[in-house]
Amino acid sequence: MDKAELLKGIADAVIVGKAPDTEAGCKEGLEAGVPAAELLNGALLVGMTDVGEKFRVGEYFIPEMLVAARAMKAGVKVLEPELAKGPKTTVGTVVIGTVSGDLHDIGKNLAGIMLGAAGFEVVDLGIDVSAEKFVEGAKQAGAEAVGLSALLTTTMVNMEGIVKSLREAGFDGKVIIGGAPVTQEFAEKIGADFYAADAAEGAEKLKKAVTAA
Repeated sequence: MDKAELLKGIADAVIVGKAPDTEAGCKEGLEAGVPAAELLNGALLVGMTDVGEKFRVGEYFIPEMLVAARAMKAGVKVLEPELAKGPKTTVGTVVIGTVSGDLHDIGKNLAGIMLGAAGFEVVDLGIDVSAEKFVEGAKQAGAEAVGLSALLTTTMVNMEGIVKSLREAGFDGKVIIGGAPVTQEFAEKIGADFYAADAAEGAEKLKKAVTAA
């Protein structure tokens, strides 16, 4: 099998969510002398990007996304020892969390998956995250961006205070918000830089913004 076929095979395994095949392909690639970074960028991330597109157009849903993410993680685990030896090639760091008062995490977790697939180092603060924790997390991580998630109309209003706290603390990176009740108009009203209708869109918008900066 030549390198192009190997990379495509790994990407395809991610797309259909076959973790054992993804893992085996990555091991085969390393044994054949393919650089770990090339296996990551040219196979795993290619596959996950395709999954994100399928999710966006309604061809894939949350179960397929999660199964694909598990396959990708299996491949990354194989590559991690080799990746650790080389220079870091992340797009940037993004801190994410579900806002205070909200205990939902599926949307946030999907955002984390897609941001990781886009090349970001993701720091997940979890659920029910206060403005203070977002400020502290962004400072500690040296983040280029912060992502806020909310599933409830009653908790999305807390996003405004969090955005205000970040700006008052001197955070000058990008702030992106998302969740079922959130809209573009609301994002503009509270001073967020971006609104994302879904995880794939959010990752794409942030990557463009951070790499263009």
